[in-house]
Amino acid sequence: MVPAVYSFCMRAILLVDHGSVRSEANHMLDCVANLLQEMVGPDVLVRAAHMELAEPLIPQGVETCVEAGATELVVFPYMLSPGKHSTRDIPRIVAEATRRHPELRVRVTPAFGVHAKLAEVIAERAGVEVRTAVGECNRCWHPNDAVGACGDACCAPSREPAAASAVKAAARA
Repeated sequence: MVPAVYSFCMRAILLVDHGSVRSEANHMLDCVANLLQEMVGPDVLVRAAHMELAEPLIPQGVETCVEAGATELVVFPYMLSPGKHSTRDIPRIVAEATRRHPELRVRVTPAFGVHAKLAEVIAERAGVEVRTAVGECNRCWHPNDAVGACGDACCAPSREPAAASAVKAAARA
């Protein structure tokens, strides 16, 4: 009889922002991480790190997740747009930081981008009632229907996100 082999999988989410010289900005990311941890429960590890200017930096955040037992790491660039930091810098730093952990499954998500829930937050903060609920963001909202014009931020169903491709490319380098 062959003994059963169990594969333990622990997912970790590492929220990454730019980092700031203002401590309040850096502490805010910790608050978001704590909120998300409460929402996803104890089976998922949630941590925060900064790209630069404040600690913990991305490599420290990766190590914290690995030391806690993470076998899968999802890095979320806590940024609005698919700019240079979320599509190139963060994936590159993550690839460098995870090179010592070949057993770790890693992916970097797109930045927030275009999403109906973000639009709801804007309307709420502006004191404006949402008159038409959009639900799932599954079409291009560009004025000329230029699907993909906003990169990873486009919510139209499309190809593999550029950030994921960047991590793969950086890992091969």
